[in-house]
Amino acid sequence: MEGPVPYGADDVRAAAARISGQVVRTPTLHSRTLSQITGANIWLKFENQQFTAAYKERGALNALLLMDDDVRARGVIAASAGNHAQGLSYHGTRLGVPVTIVMPRSTPTIKIMQTEAVGGTVVLHGETYDDAYAHARKLEQERGLTFVHPFDDPHVSAGQGTVAIEMLEDAPQIDTLAVPIGGGGLISGMATVARQVKPDITIYGVQAALFPSMYAKVNGLDLECGGDTLAEGIAVRDPGEMTARIIQRLVDDIVLVNEPALESATALLLQIEKTVVEGAGAAGLAAVCTNRAMFEGRNVGIVLCGGNIDTRLLANVLLRDLARSGRLARLRLTLQDRPGALFKVMRAFNAQNVNIIEIYHQRIFTTLPAKGLITDIECEARDRGQIDALIAQLRGEGYQVGEVELA
Repeated sequence: MEGPVPYGADDVRAAAARISGQVVRTPTLHSRTLSQITGANIWLKFENQQFTAAYKERGALNALLLMDDDVRARGVIAASAGNHAQGLSYHGTRLGVPVTIVMPRSTPTIKIMQTEAVGGTVVLHGETYDDAYAHARKLEQERGLTFVHPFDDPHVSAGQGTVAIEMLEDAPQIDTLAVPIGGGGLISGMATVARQVKPDITIYGVQAALFPSMYAKVNGLDLECGGDTLAEGIAVRDPGEMTARIIQRLVDDIVLVNEPALESATALLLQIEKTVVEGAGAAGLAAVCTNRAMFEGRNVGIVLCGGNIDTRLLANVLLRDLARSGRLARLRLTLQDRPGALFKVMRAFNAQNVNIIEIYHQRIFTTLPAKGLITDIECEARDRGQIDALIAQLRGEGYQVGEVELA
């Protein structure tokens, strides 16, 4: 992939000095438990502790500080429904720069409110990101504003790369990086400076399997992108041109992770590290957990790039993780519709000490005879073995019982 690379490691270092004291120098900490689970030595960079809960502040601030005073006075504009919108709005407002953010009309209200809360002026336009992007570029010309791209901009990418400087200063033993990729701004900046600090470092990008856009771009493939991914922060259909050139030159490989892996990693970070991350923030750990042979024995630095996740979605992720681990289950039984039928089933639950959460009866929409019914019982157990023992007892007593499984 030919073309110039408009910045280097010195630009990343200059960005680090420029933004110092204006963003949080987040900790890089060793995780003993995650290291035991994965077989690698895991170091976590807690970028979810930034004020807007994401690394995007770094690049936005660096770009703002490099603008002339008259440019800043006219104002800046961006198209974003995510962390870039909040990072640019927060630091722009703090520096007295008017910030306009164009979002699709379908953007969740909470994201609009969060962006407005840190000073951004939100314009809703179109139904997709592409619609919002086109409108932002139109307003840029009409109003004399400066467009700040979320990733395919050398100043933004250099600012994001400051994450690697801090990681390698705080944990110089890191020999491998696992970095989420959406448009590629974060990994491009990190790889640029990390290769100078440690030329032999191994760098892996991580993408959601539903959105393998950068993987396809650097490998010359035509892959479909789309779907409801937990990692919406890296759900990018059209990655950067500049970032793709840097990634092709400096990144060793790109790993794709599926939705169960992203959900499991999100739950694991909350349970083990007591830290909340969005799906994109869990992508690095998901890659390590699902590719053990690739990372085992290495000193792996993982960027927890953001922590902006809807609380209801997080609750669903945690409950689904409990179901996958065997702590929660939904059992489907066929019963006769007569007095005492459910009571007899309850005795088995009592015998196995399994707690019942919900019971659902279905009499009408079944293929059973009129005197039959289907009963779904959601229950909670100590572990998978306890559920298996309950199923075995019910079948031994003559019941038709199956387990409703997650996709």
